[in-house]
Amino acid sequence: MLVGGAEFVVRGSVSLGKKLKISLFAIGVVVVAAGTSLPELANCVRAVVSGHPDIATGDVIGSNIANIILIMGATAFLCPIRKITQNQVNQAAINVAIALGLIMMSFLMMQFNPVFGVVALILLTLIMVYQVKIGSLNFSDVEEKGEYSLFISGVLIVIGIMLLVYGSKFFVNGAVNIATAYGIPESVIGVSLVAFGTSLPELVVGVLSAARKKVDFALGNVLGSNIYNVLGVLGVSSFFGRFEFPPHIANFDLYVMTGVIIFITFYMVAMKKLGRLYGVLSLLVYTFYIGYMYI
Repeated sequence: MLVGGAEFVVRGSVSLGKKLKISLFAIGVVVVAAGTSLPELANCVRAVVSGHPDIATGDVIGSNIANIILIMGATAFLCPIRKITQNQVNQAAINVAIALGLIMMSFLMMQFNPVFGVVALILLTLIMVYQVKIGSLNFSDVEEKGEYSLFISGVLIVIGIMLLVYGSKFFVNGAVNIATAYGIPESVIGVSLVAFGTSLPELVVGVLSAARKKVDFALGNVLGSNIYNVLGVLGVSSFFGRFEFPPHIANFDLYVMTGVIIFITFYMVAMKKLGRLYGVLSLLVYTFYIGYMYI
């Protein structure tokens, strides 16, 4: 429901944008940002509104960890990325800066609130404008999306939003029930089970890209998704309630996320590629990371 809802919203929004003669950049932002982060956004907003913000923060941090060492690990193992571009290094550097910023927020015990939301969305906009200028955002998908009538476009958007709303409700309620039944902290469920679930679409795309030998954009998409998750998803969620990092995430998972981002950045700069060695190391680290939380 979440994946289908995101696809309907994207297709309807792109078609509506074309009908209303909206710029390619504005439509591209919907495809690139909303298309990769709508499931996470729906889950996080639902979690915050329903009084379970630990699931929201866990989902974002866990998704970012999974993106770097599960998705890119599997992708690199199946089809190594032979050449790292400067644009990809730039995106990785932005990820490092954002991760360090989150650690600083945690250290100062700062809350996620509307002020954070405004600042995060402004930063996200500036970063996207910068990425467009240096050519690291690919808007080719915009041309491939179909164009429908205004009525059909509106129907697709409405159906997509409904699927996102109800899909997120079932997903969050299921996560809460599992946490309650087994006595597992909601933050742990969020950073593992919920995060894995919302990262499945990216994992499928990564594996398919590897199968088709088209992995050049996979790394950029993953690094970009991490940026949108923090600034976009947490930024928007901050308008729906005040919350902060739970102790488990603040003292452990946040540092794991920062560590794997720094690791992939240095690996990219030093090796100029992401080969099968990176894939094996990353998948082993993710296996131990998940196992550590449940042992």
